[in-house]
Amino acid sequence: MSKRDYYEVLGIERGADQKEVKKAYRRLAQKFHPDRNPDDESAQQKFQEVSEAYEVLSDDEKRAAYDQFGHAGVDGQAGGGFGGGAGAGGFSDIFGDVFGDIFGGGGGRRNPNAPQRGSDLRYNLELDLEDAVAGTSVDIRVPRHVECGRCDGGGAEPGSTKETCPTCAGHGQVRMQQGFFAVQQTCPTCHGSGQQIKVPCHECHGEGRVRETRTLSVKIPAGVDTGDRIRLNAEGEAGLNGGPPGDLYVQVAIKPHKIFRRDGRDLQCEVPINFVDAALGGELEVPTLNGRVKLKIPAETQTGKLFRMRGKGVKPVRGGPAGDLLCKVVLETPVKLSDDQKDLLRQFQDSLEGSNSHHSPKKTSFFDGVKKFFEDMKP
Repeated sequence: MSKRDYYEVLGIERGADQKEVKKAYRRLAQKFHPDRNPDDESAQQKFQEVSEAYEVLSDDEKRAAYDQFGHAGVDGQAGGGFGGGAGAGGFSDIFGDVFGDIFGGGGGRRNPNAPQRGSDLRYNLELDLEDAVAGTSVDIRVPRHVECGRCDGGGAEPGSTKETCPTCAGHGQVRMQQGFFAVQQTCPTCHGSGQQIKVPCHECHGEGRVRETRTLSVKIPAGVDTGDRIRLNAEGEAGLNGGPPGDLYVQVAIKPHKIFRRDGRDLQCEVPINFVDAALGGELEVPTLNGRVKLKIPAETQTGKLFRMRGKGVKPVRGGPAGDLLCKVVLETPVKLSDDQKDLLRQFQDSLEGSNSHHSPKKTSFFDGVKKFFEDMKP
């Protein structure tokens, strides 16, 4: 019995694109699927005919051969079988190609034995502020997988070979049909590799990689800050099937400092001063990351005032001028006073009585405002 023209079977023109081919097949496959037409031999034959037509016309090479030579150009290439297995290009492959996007199986099959790049690794590194600003070198210990030296990453014991997986016929995937849909899953026997190791390597137990902890020296550039990453090429997990290793990312975090707080390229610190220095002025030594410097305190300095020291901050890792050091003076109230000291303070306070507006303008302004506030509330 002669075969019908494949374009006629799908009901499309010869110039139809792949989108039209797939749309026509989807419609006819739903119409004649055996699950929808139980005990209908005619429907099963039509479904097989539609599947065979789609297998040829959905493949550019097979379609070109068919367009030039007709059925003679593709005889033996089309699966033509409704019950095709994993190794035959039959119904299961076609049906999965059309509906695989629903289950993640569409878009082509990846070679399970192709080289695969290893995973990237992350190492969290805490640094002292001084080391982050000046730059340093640190040694870190990183656990990771490396290629097994005994089997050279193949997974098989030296002298033995790998065999094609009998469950998936080397595809790494198996298709399980559930009603109208075919679901593609990773082969449970070979776990997607498509091959079966008869004698696993005694060192890596067939994985092709072994776990080791390696000490690496990491150069920390000056000016790094929390959130910066340093990439070490090819220091991540070993690849599979001869693939390249991944990278190692060193994630930087700066430890809290006892004196300074970093804000980008600037440093901040609090400088406690006593009552006399704040009132009369003076000169204090304040710390920087490069040593001590003199800070002049003018007379009548109020608590909370900021003094900026140019260029005493951090030079950014990505370039640019160094930031500043911002010193915030904080007035410290004397504690543990002797009786004589308390008497002196009372005498000093008495000397200010009657001239508060002159010596304490902020205090006078505040209480004048409070007084006016309550006066305005009166009916």
